[in-house]
Amino acid sequence: QVQLVESGGGLVQPGGSLTLSCVGSGLTFINYDMSWYRQAPGTERELVARIGRFGNIMHYADSVKGRSTISRDNAKKTVYLQINSLKAEDTAIYYCNAVHIGSKADYWGQGTQVTVSS
Repeated sequence: QVQLVESGGGLVQPGGSLTLSCVGSGLTFINYDMSWYRQAPGTERELVARIGRFGNIMHYADSVKGRSTISRDNAKKTVYLQINSLKAEDTAIYYCNAVHIGSKADYWGQGTQVTVSS
């Protein structure tokens, strides 16, 4: 079955950086658009960034534009999200999402917690 496993979250000081990783298994990775979402307590899940199957950038949320980079390595079945100049409002659970380019079937990871605090 399809599995997406995120890693790289943790406690980071304001102004710091981190890189999240999401490894896929059980899927033909190149056939999926990949996204990162986040959800803070009491808020709706928000699309942070999306990347197409060949590495074309499809979306950045205004809240992270200019300080975030999404990338993917299809050989490693991995998508990354780097965020710089972290702010307290970046605190959230970050989720990896895969959507098949044809069927639109989508899959979610279990999430990784990012906390920005001094």
